Amino acid sequence: MKTKLFIITPPFTQLNTPYPATAYIKGFLNTKNIESVQADLGIDVILELFSKKGLQDLFQSINHQPTTDNCKRIFALQDEYIKTIDPVIQFLQGKNPTLALQICQEDFLPEASRFAQLEELDWAFGTMGTQDKAKHLATLYLEDISDFIVECVDENFGFSRYAERLGRSANSFDELYKALQQEPTYIDSILISLLKAKIEAIKPTLFLISVPFPGNLYSAFRCAQWVKQNYPEIKISMGGGFPNTELRSLSDQRVFAFFDFVTLDDGEVPIEELVENLSSRAGSRDEKRYKRTFLLENGEVVYKNNSLKHDYKQAYVGTPDYSDLPLDKYISVIEIVNPMHRMWSDGRWNKLTMAHGCYWGKCTFCDISLDYIKVYEPVAASLLCDRMEELIEQTGQNGFHFVDEAAPPALMRAVALEILKRKLAVTWWTNIRFEKSFSKDLCLLLKASGCIAVSGGLEVASDRLLKLIDKGVTVEQVAKVTRNFTEAGIMVHAYLMYGYPTQTIQETVDSLEMVRQLFEAGVLQSGFWHQFALTAHSPVGLYPEKFGVTKKTEVIGTFANNDIEYTDSTGINHDKFSFGLKKSLFNFMHGICFDYELQDWFDFKIPKTKIHPDFIFNALEEQNDFYTKPNAKVVWLGGKPSSEIFTKSKKGRSWEMMSLTFHDKKESFTIQTSKDEGEWLLSILTTISVSAPKSYTFQEVKNDFETSLEDFELFWYSKPVNTLREFGLLVL
Repeated sequence: MKTKLFIITPPFTQLNTPYPATAYIKGFLNTKNIESVQADLGIDVILELFSKKGLQDLFQSINHQPTTDNCKRIFALQDEYIKTIDPVIQFLQGKNPTLALQICQEDFLPEASRFAQLEELDWAFGTMGTQDKAKHLATLYLEDISDFIVECVDENFGFSRYAERLGRSANSFDELYKALQQEPTYIDSILISLLKAKIEAIKPTLFLISVPFPGNLYSAFRCAQWVKQNYPEIKISMGGGFPNTELRSLSDQRVFAFFDFVTLDDGEVPIEELVENLSSRAGSRDEKRYKRTFLLENGEVVYKNNSLKHDYKQAYVGTPDYSDLPLDKYISVIEIVNPMHRMWSDGRWNKLTMAHGCYWGKCTFCDISLDYIKVYEPVAASLLCDRMEELIEQTGQNGFHFVDEAAPPALMRAVALEILKRKLAVTWWTNIRFEKSFSKDLCLLLKASGCIAVSGGLEVASDRLLKLIDKGVTVEQVAKVTRNFTEAGIMVHAYLMYGYPTQTIQETVDSLEMVRQLFEAGVLQSGFWHQFALTAHSPVGLYPEKFGVTKKTEVIGTFANNDIEYTDSTGINHDKFSFGLKKSLFNFMHGICFDYELQDWFDFKIPKTKIHPDFIFNALEEQNDFYTKPNAKVVWLGGKPSSEIFTKSKKGRSWEMMSLTFHDKKESFTIQTSKDEGEWLLSILTTISVSAPKSYTFQEVKNDFETSLEDFELFWYSKPVNTLREFGLLVL
C-alpha cells in the first residue's frame, strides 16, 4: 500500500509567514520520494474568519450580547467592519497598496479601544512612511475584532496562540481532555470544515500534526479528534517543539484516543519508520521499528526506540519545500513599534538553519540536555547557499530568517563570503551569542552580504550572574560587540532576563542601569525582558541545589512536564519588577527618558544603582590594536580601481607615484602611494577579492609584499590602507 502523508501546522503561529517545520519535513520526504501535502491551517482559518462572509457569520453567531462598551460599539459598527474587511486583508497581503492612503486619513476604518494608543503614532511612524502607518492602523483594526471574538464568541481566541492556557504547564491532561469533550467552538467549526475539505481531497494514510507551541496544542487535538471520529483508518502522529520539550515523560493513555504516535526530537527518521511500518504488508508488531516514538500497547503507553537508523546529517535532510502553502496570502502586520518584533510579524521570510543545535551549549537556564540544543552540527556554507538559491526560485522571496539557537560566527563568515562570491542579493537575520569573534570587520562583511539584524541573549547584565549562567560573555564585551554591529548598520535586539535564581534586587537594578546605558550609547536598538522560568531539562532544573533553588513539587505529571514551580533562596518576588522593566525599556527604545532616575519606573522603593554612570561609555572607548593574527583572512569587497602614474618633485628630487581611484556604491575616492606600492596593491586586491577562488591569510599577504618591498607594517597601517579599510578591505 502506498503511503500518502498530510502534514499540518494547527492554528495559530504567525500571520506573515509559515512556521517552517512542515516545510522542513516535506523537503526531507522529497529526498525519499515519499508523497506528501502540507497545510498551515492557522492562516487558512484566519482568512476564512477575517473575510466579508466570515464576519457576517461571526456577527450572526454571537453567544450573548456584548456587555462592554467597547464590544457594543464594534457590534453597532458591524456593517463598517463587513464592508472594509476584504480590502484591508488584501492590503496586508501586499495586493492593495493604494488603500494605505485611505487608511491613513483615519476616517476609513471603524475604530474601537485598540486605537486609544494612537497618541504616539506620529512619533513612531513619522519617519516611516504611509505604508507602515497604514499597516499599524490595519493591525489595530484586526485586534479590535479579535477583542470582540474573545468577549462574545470564543474566549480562547488569539492571533498567534489559541487556547494557550490549556497547553501551558499542563501536568495533567484533565483540563484539556474536558475541553475536548465540549461542543466545538465557533473557531473549531471553521477549522473542522477546512480540515474536512482537505482530508477528502488528499485522502492521506498518515496524518502528521506539528505542534510547535502550547498555543497550537488544543487545535492539534481537535483536528486529531475529528479525523479519528470520521476516518479511523488514518494513522495520526504528533511531533514538533511542544512534545519535544513538554511530553518526554508522557504516560496518559487518553492521549492515544486522539493520536496513534507521538514522536520526539528530529522528525525525519521517526516519520520514515512510521511510513515503512504502514507500507509493509505483513510485519508483526515485533518486527516494526520505531525511532523515539510513544504509542499505546496493551492499554499502556510505551516508548519505543528500536530503530537501527541513525539520524540524518544536515547535508542529507533536503531543502525546505514550501509548495502547497499559500505564500501570497499571508498577512503582514505591525503590532508594536519594537523594531525586532516588527520584523517577526511583517514580511515573508524563508526559514533556514545554519547549524543544528547550539555550538556553545552551556547556558544553565537552557534545555541543553535535549537533542535540539545538545546535538551540534553545522551545515556547509556552499550547501546553505544552494538551499537559499533553491528557495528564492521556489518562493520568489529573497528574505531569510536563520532560525538557529545561536549561529556560529565562523559559519556566518563563510556564508557571507559565499553569498558575496555568488553575487546573491539577499536579506537575512539570525540569533547569535555576543562573543568577541564579532569584530568590526566581521560585522561589515555580514552587512555587505545582506545581514540586517541580529538578536542575542544579554540575559542579566551582571557579570556575576552571566558567570553563573555560564554565558561565556561579560557586559563590557557585549557592549563592544553590539557597537560593532550597530556601526556596520546591523540592528541589535537583546533578550533580557530578570528573576534568575539568587538574583538580588540590587542586581536587577544594576542590570536595568546597564541596559539604559547601552541604549543611551546607541549600541542597542531593541530589547525584551523575560522572567526566568525553571525548565526540567536545564542545568538549573536538573541540579537545583547548585543554584539555590528548591522545587515545589517532584511529582511528574502524566502529560506535560517542563515548567517547574520553585522557590528561590532569596525569597524575592520578582514579578513586581515586570511592569517597570518593560515600561522603561519601551521608552529607551524610543530614545527618551535616559535622564530619569531608575526609581521613577517603580512604585516601590528600590536601591540606588552601583554601576558607574559612564561604565558602558568607558567600555566603548576605542583602543587601537595594532596586532593582527597571522592566520586571519584578508578580503577585499570593493571593485577594481583605475590607476594613474604621476611624478612628484620636492627640493630638486623627483619620484613616481601612483593614484588609485575607487568607486564605492555611494561615492568615489582616491588614494596615493609610491608607484611600487601601488602596483603591488593593484595586484593584491585582485588576489584577495571576495570573488577570487582562493582565500589569503594576513601572513600570506605580508609575505607577498616582502618579496619585493620593505616595511610591510609601516605600509599596512598607513593612511592609504586605512582609507581602504573603511571601504571594504577586511581582516577576518
